[in-house]
Amino acid sequence: MKLLKKSIKHCAIALAVAGTAGTGFSSEVEAQQLNMLAGYPSNFAWYREIGPKFIEMVEEYSDGSVQINVQGPDVVPAFEQLQPVQAGAFDLLFTHAAYHSGTTAIGLSLDAIDVDPIKRREEGLIDYIDEHYQELGLKLISAPSTGTKGFRFYLREPITGEPGLEGRRIRGTVSYQSMIEELGGAVVNMPVTDIYTALQRGVIDGAAWGLTGASDLQWHEIIDYMTDPEFGQVGVMIYMNLDRWNALDSDAQNALIEAGKQIEIDSVAHFDAVQKEEADFLIDNGMQITSFSESESEAHERLWAEGVWKVAEEQSGDDARQLREMAKSADMTY
Repeated sequence: MKLLKKSIKHCAIALAVAGTAGTGFSSEVEAQQLNMLAGYPSNFAWYREIGPKFIEMVEEYSDGSVQINVQGPDVVPAFEQLQPVQAGAFDLLFTHAAYHSGTTAIGLSLDAIDVDPIKRREEGLIDYIDEHYQELGLKLISAPSTGTKGFRFYLREPITGEPGLEGRRIRGTVSYQSMIEELGGAVVNMPVTDIYTALQRGVIDGAAWGLTGASDLQWHEIIDYMTDPEFGQVGVMIYMNLDRWNALDSDAQNALIEAGKQIEIDSVAHFDAVQKEEADFLIDNGMQITSFSESESEAHERLWAEGVWKVAEEQSGDDARQLREMAKSADMTY
């Protein structure tokens, strides 16, 4: 890989948070006190169901010698968090790779790869992604998935024909764009905080979203439908500043890595259960299932994966293509 390391320009951010982050590696005590920047508030499902458990595991595996303090997107906005961690203003980053896809889309690629945490590591996929991020000054600690499947569409009106999203304006991100367009819709980009009002007023006709979080956002109050089938997968990532990682002793490093591996395994079944609880809640509160046609349903996984790989290859070129070939050889993607 021939990535050029990104220059770090956010000195102001680093200085602003330096008082709350580790400022040096000179003492053993200081090296065990880690500060994590999170891309989600503490009550958001993706963080709530993973972050605290990971922190508890690290403390347990290190016999209490490694402790992690967390600050959220109110300190640094989610889309601006990569550089402060690269710069060492924070030690760890809990995020989704879509937030820094303008820098690299290699992490985003994992959403196109089947959820099998053990096989992902055995096939070298996690090591490959880790090596890529190390060129950016980051160590990949963990890549837990939020369930076996990741997404569905939430709609104001039911699906009545094919293509199922024909003529509809669907809130989505770059990851969804190709799939939404193939299904007849048009992508509308907007912040999560604007989706509720946009759905309520008919500014958009639906939203592509994960299988958790719609209840937290209270969409069941204003729309009536969620789609079948579920598709794709979504995973968050935990990175560490590479210099900070190298400054840790081997016991602390092992505690972080072993906790990272275990949370990858545990999160799948845990989120499958959480997703079922959410679907049951939404249905109990008036939402109904609306289904795509059989042919479009069968195409969902391919459309999703191809859309994610398109973004990754456009942004990260040969690095993404090599990762895709590795995943295809393992029969884990399209």
